[in-house]
Amino acid sequence: MQAAVLPPVVPSQGNAKPAAPNPQLRVQGEAIDDRAEWEDFSRPAPARPGCWESYLAIEGIYCAGCSLTIEQALAGLPGVREIEVNGATATARIVWDPAQGRPSQWLRALERAGYRGLPAGDQLQALPRRRAQRVLLWRWLVAGFCMMQVMMYAVPSYVAEPGDMTPDVAALLRWAAWLLTLPVLLFSCGPFFTSAWRDLRRGRIGMDVPVSLGILIAFGASTAVTLDPAGPLGGEVWFDSLTMFVFFLLSGRLLEQRLRNRTAGALEALVRRLPPTVERVAADGQGERVPVRRLAAGDRIRLHPGEVFPADGEILAGQTQVDEALLTGESTPLARRAGEAVIAGSANLDGVVLVRVDRLGADTRFGQIVALMERASHEKPPAARVADRIATPFLLAVIVAAAGAAWWWWPQGAGQALGVAVAVLIVTCPCALSLATPAAALAAAGALARRGILVQRLEALEAAASVDTVVFDKTGTLTTDRMALRAVRTRAGTSGAQALALAGALARRSLHPASRTIAAAAGEDLASVQDVREHPGQGVEATLAGPAPRRLRLGSAAFCGLDGQPEAATAQVHLADEQGWIASFDLEETMRPGALDAVAVLRRLGVRLQVLSGDQAGPVRRLAERAGIAEAQGRQTPQDKLDRVAALQAEGRRVAMVGDGMNDGPVLARADVSIALGESVPVAQARSDFIIQGGRLDGVAAVLAQARRTHRVVRQNLLWAAAYNVVAVPLAVAGMMPPWLAGLGMAASSLLVVLNAARLARLPRASS
Repeated sequence: MQAAVLPPVVPSQGNAKPAAPNPQLRVQGEAIDDRAEWEDFSRPAPARPGCWESYLAIEGIYCAGCSLTIEQALAGLPGVREIEVNGATATARIVWDPAQGRPSQWLRALERAGYRGLPAGDQLQALPRRRAQRVLLWRWLVAGFCMMQVMMYAVPSYVAEPGDMTPDVAALLRWAAWLLTLPVLLFSCGPFFTSAWRDLRRGRIGMDVPVSLGILIAFGASTAVTLDPAGPLGGEVWFDSLTMFVFFLLSGRLLEQRLRNRTAGALEALVRRLPPTVERVAADGQGERVPVRRLAAGDRIRLHPGEVFPADGEILAGQTQVDEALLTGESTPLARRAGEAVIAGSANLDGVVLVRVDRLGADTRFGQIVALMERASHEKPPAARVADRIATPFLLAVIVAAAGAAWWWWPQGAGQALGVAVAVLIVTCPCALSLATPAAALAAAGALARRGILVQRLEALEAAASVDTVVFDKTGTLTTDRMALRAVRTRAGTSGAQALALAGALARRSLHPASRTIAAAAGEDLASVQDVREHPGQGVEATLAGPAPRRLRLGSAAFCGLDGQPEAATAQVHLADEQGWIASFDLEETMRPGALDAVAVLRRLGVRLQVLSGDQAGPVRRLAERAGIAEAQGRQTPQDKLDRVAALQAEGRRVAMVGDGMNDGPVLARADVSIALGESVPVAQARSDFIIQGGRLDGVAAVLAQARRTHRVVRQNLLWAAAYNVVAVPLAVAGMMPPWLAGLGMAASSLLVVLNAARLARLPRASS
């Protein structure tokens, strides 16, 4: 449950008067005292039995002094045991006793101080991730600081000539380096040791096993030399190599974590959109502020300017502008009035509207988007899964190679043999190889998500990189789902109003854009029909109720038995019964905004373009010509579309299908890559690899261009990782690569892979 976007409140400064009491906030405060509500942004306090830990998002924090003011305002309240305010994230952590205090008291205290507090349940959800990020940053900082100090103590041993340093000075430098390496070993190396131990307990060898072995052998041998410089291991220590290796390895992991957190951050931004409470309007017109979780389909809610819609629904009264940028990628505010739909997560900008709730929670478009992003953020691409499968035998071979190299060099001295073994263990760590694909895929998917394009399956990025043919559906894809009824032609004895009443009764049962247009034109005065059946891609049929029942058909000419009728210059929908033709409805289609630009970019990408539509061939060809697409076929049934895509694939083509309708489900499933527009019906979205929110066709070009960039980056990463191992492993086995150089090379290769993948986090304009 998350904070609504409410009008800002300026904090009190000096002797400024506090903000006036807000009655809406008072009502919300009463709702928030319900245990079922405050548990959503709270959890049991680990160190205080009986107490809870809650998080508030604070509005009005502008300076460091605000944090102290807020802490003072909350510290003396009943039940509050601890209060911690983070000015950077504008959040407050409150440890409190439910037996003595209530959350509404915090809200009122904040309001008196000139601030506003709202539940921030996402703080709890993000807490483990943020804690892990903070701990990893500290490990990295400790490793970096200790590395610099150890390197300072190691420099004299590298530059000093024989006799320049006395034994006691050399011993002092070694002991200083040993002491500074301990924090690195005991704290910074924690992730490697923990992961290695977990893998060994499960009977497998992961990437951190050879890394941990190399670190422990290097530290153990260096410690033995420090204790006994004249011993069998010689006088060389590797504390500088160890700390440098750990620092650079942690640098790569820190960058990888930041890439993953971008996707998680985008998910948090979505989740935080929904408000905790909303004003529900009763039958008598009285409003009551209730938790969003208590809403049901059919409820009426009132939204004020600055609030966020908590559910999908339809405006019953009022008009406003809405901001759907975070959900659809559409940055321009959109006008909404009575009779039009609004979606959960969008912001009400400037009007008071009464809304009927239609869908809640996971059934909303908002809920579907969150579910898609969660799945994409945890999914591994195929190449990464292959790398995981070959990792164990590869790493086992690495350990065997290190042991063999140590055995080979042992006659030259134990110190030399252990140094070679450490170098082999470190230099062959496949970190760069394992990061090559997932880092690139996550960065690319995050960039697309910020553009309003959701990636349902990460593996689709690999398939999209090889697409050379894009097939478009026409209605609702190249054209908008809003059409205009230009003319009605009827047979003798039937008026236009009668024809619309019959056609509208059938059309209102269909999801096709042409049916929506006819239903809207027909209004509410419709005929009574029963036994309605929709034939995807063809039309709708039903039985007219009454004393003289007859079977009606609404759809294409072929569906209505009118194959011999001359083809019209515009899109048409026909109405017929057992006696034949009743009426024809001429519709005017509007090309979707951005269609011409998208087609131009796709042509520059060298992609072959086609249009397949169930509508009449003439209008389909003419619209394709307007869009700049040479190949177009009309009167295509769902099976025809499926056969056409299969034929293209048989020719060796890699096909992407762009659709927006129920009849596109089978062909979307068959295509190599499937792309659905955000307004498409659930069947089309469920079969799609990519969903373009906002319905802008330039997103198709952006998907293909980003997929090609991702493919290039993955290939670069894999080639670099392979080339590095081909060169470095023989050098390490031959004793020509000391441990410090092995650590630097391995860490540098991982850093290069992550930095190269990070280039995909920025999505340029689609181009070749």
